[in-house]
Amino acid sequence: MNVEGENSCPVCGSTRIISDKDTGETVCSECGMVLTETVMDTGPEYRVFNLQEANDRRRTGSGYSYTIYDKGLSTVIKGDRDAKGNRLDNETRSRMRRLQRQDNRSKIDETHSRNLSIAMAELDRMTSELHLPRNVKEEAALIYRNSLKADLIRGRSIDAFVAASVYAACRVLKVPRPLKRVAETSTREYSEVAMTYRLLIRELKIKPPVDQPFKFVPGIASKLGVRQPTERLAVEILREADKKKGLTGKDPRGLAAAALYMACQENDDRRVQRVIAEAAGTTEVTLRNRYRGLKEVLDDELPTVEYQTPAATA
Repeated sequence: MNVEGENSCPVCGSTRIISDKDTGETVCSECGMVLTETVMDTGPEYRVFNLQEANDRRRTGSGYSYTIYDKGLSTVIKGDRDAKGNRLDNETRSRMRRLQRQDNRSKIDETHSRNLSIAMAELDRMTSELHLPRNVKEEAALIYRNSLKADLIRGRSIDAFVAASVYAACRVLKVPRPLKRVAETSTREYSEVAMTYRLLIRELKIKPPVDQPFKFVPGIASKLGVRQPTERLAVEILREADKKKGLTGKDPRGLAAAALYMACQENDDRRVQRVIAEAAGTTEVTLRNRYRGLKEVLDDELPTVEYQTPAATA
């Protein structure tokens, strides 16, 4: 029951009005006068079994979403019961089942709808396997719909365009997922996914931001199992090099790997070049070149990082 102070009682003039949604009545808390007997219930149209469901007052289903092939605006025919909840007779149920079949077939009858139905199922699988957030999934679905609208998919693989859309969304929203990792979760080959991504970028005129090496350091450090001071020193090395304009035009993963290798040497947290290069998804040659470039930019003057160990609790 809710206490409302907007209206007043015509008998005693009290403004303490109680609205009882269970009985549909509005009652004065002072004199007990029933003011209204037919209060409209704006709650859910389904039964609730716990407090959480009772507090959830949504009257609709899922919202508008690009990740659903019909954007979540479809209708559903349910022909088991009538408006009063009574079970339909056999002839009516049979007719309603035929209507359901025709309705379901009409939704995916067009080529455009069938394409989206297949693509959104693949998108849901890939984003789940890559552990991508909801906003990346929505962006990937929008990019795929734009490519379908531009008639880029005709004669090409749907799965390749889905994978390319996922990688493009990751680039646009600055989520660190390498193309190789995205291609591994796809059913298509790496070369095909890369070629499709270049086609998307060119035809849709997508301008993803340039990746910074800072965001790759935590992932590589986690794979290597290095200590936290080493990871922090690698970030500081990159920041110092960025101040001196030493990161422009270089592969961000190679720079992150080189900074981690430099930090490991400084903190005596030894890792061989081959292991670091494999963790970063680059080559040892690239790692050595980026390492020499960072040393030249920093002039062998590495930044210092203060690290305090947490105090032991009693």
